[in-house]
Amino acid sequence: MRRILATSLFAVIAGLWVAGCGGAKTAQNNGPAPIRGWHWMTDREDAFNELAKRYKEETGQEVSFELYAPTDIYEQKVRAAAQTDGLPEIYGILGEMRGLASFIQAGHVRSLEDVMSADNNAWRNEFFPKALAVNAFQPNNTYGVEPGVYGVPIDVMSIQLYYNKKLLAKLGLDPNQPPQTWEDFMHVGKLANDQGLIGFVSGWAELWLIDCYATTYAIHTMGMEKVQQTYEGQVAYTDPDWQRVFGLFSEMRDSGMLAEGIVTMVNKRAEQLFANEQAVFAFNGTWGINVYDTMNPNLDYGIMLPPRVGNNEVVTWGGAGSSFFVNAKSDRQDAAIAFLKWLTDVPQQKYLLEQTKNIPANRVAAAELPEKLQAFAKVIDAAVHPRLFALQEDSKVIETFDKGVQSILIGESTADQVSQKVAQAKEREASRQAKLAEANGQR
Repeated sequence: MRRILATSLFAVIAGLWVAGCGGAKTAQNNGPAPIRGWHWMTDREDAFNELAKRYKEETGQEVSFELYAPTDIYEQKVRAAAQTDGLPEIYGILGEMRGLASFIQAGHVRSLEDVMSADNNAWRNEFFPKALAVNAFQPNNTYGVEPGVYGVPIDVMSIQLYYNKKLLAKLGLDPNQPPQTWEDFMHVGKLANDQGLIGFVSGWAELWLIDCYATTYAIHTMGMEKVQQTYEGQVAYTDPDWQRVFGLFSEMRDSGMLAEGIVTMVNKRAEQLFANEQAVFAFNGTWGINVYDTMNPNLDYGIMLPPRVGNNEVVTWGGAGSSFFVNAKSDRQDAAIAFLKWLTDVPQQKYLLEQTKNIPANRVAAAELPEKLQAFAKVIDAAVHPRLFALQEDSKVIETFDKGVQSILIGESTADQVSQKVAQAKEREASRQAKLAEANGQR
C-alpha cells in the first residue's frame, strides 16, 4: 500500500512539474509558451504591451515584454543574462558594432539573412536600407562575422537641431529662416547670450550625444573616408581637419551660446529647457517630437540640419532607432521571427507611429508622416552612423575624445591640447592591440 501511495504521489508531482516547466505549453492556458522580449524603451512600454495583447488575440501566441531602464541598467541585465544563457527570445543590443559581433560569435544572436532573403527579399524590402545596415555585416568584415543581417529595426531616427521660432523672432530674425552656415549660427548664439537667453542646449553629460555632434561635423568637414582612415590609424587626431572639429566646440563656448552646466546636464533636463522656451536651439533626436509635444503642446518649433561649415554636403547622425535580435540559443526562434514579422508589418508600424511619434522602419508605413517627422525621415537615406564604418574606433579612444570635448567646453583645455591627448590615447591602444596580437600569435 505504501509503495502504491508513494508511486501515485510521485506521478502527481511529476505531472505538476511537467505542466509548470518550459517547453511548448503553459500551465495557465495550455497554449504556446510566451515569447519573452526585453527592452529599454520607456516611451514604448504601453504600446508594446498593447501590441502583445493584439498578437495573442490574433494568433493565440502570448508575448511578454519586460522593461529595464535606463540604458546602463538594461545593458548590465543583458550582459549578465548572456553569461548564463538566460537571454529571452528577442532583445536589443546597445553599443558598438564590436559588441554586437561578440554576441554573435558567442552564439547569442541568430542570423536573419535567410528570412530576409526569402521570397525574393520580401521582408528585407519593407525596411529603410540604412535601418538594416546598422545591424548587418558585410563580406570580409574586420570582426570575422558571417555576412548578413542580424537585427530587425522597429523604427528609424536621426539627430538634428530643433529651433524655437518664437525666440528667433525675439532676436529680430526670421522665424522661418534659421541659420544655415556655421558663422550665422555663432552670430545667433551671441545674440541669444546678449539677451539673456540660452542659445544651445543638449544633454552633453551623456557622452554619446557629444559623439553624435562631433562625428557629424567630422564627416561633414573631411568625409567618411578620412574619418575611417583615422579609425584605422592612418590619419592622426592631430591632423588639421580634426583640430578644426575640436575648434568648433571652442567657438561654441566662446560665443556664450551654451547652456550653463551643459557638460553635467542629462538630456531629460535639456529637453525641459527647450520645451519651456528657455533655449533657442536643441540638439536632439526624432524622439524629441513626442517629448516636446507632451511637455508643451503649444511650443512652436522647427527642425533643421546642423549648419554647414564650408561647402561640403551636410550630414546627420541616423539609422535604426531601436532594433530587436533573436536569441540563437532559444528553441522558440521561429515563433520569435513570426512575431517580429508581424510587429514590423504596416498596421503595427502605423500604430507605433501614432502612439510614440517615432518614424516606422517600414517604408510603406512611413510614407505619410506628420510634417515635423518628415524633416527627419527625408534625411534617413543620407544619414551616417558609426556602425556603417568598416571599422569602428576603440571605445577607450572614443571616451578620451568625448571627455576631451567636455574639457574644451568648460575651458579646461584647448582644441590643440585635446587633439594631442586623443592622439596619444590612440597610440596607446594601437600598441596594446599589437602586443595582444603578438601574444596570441605566439600561443
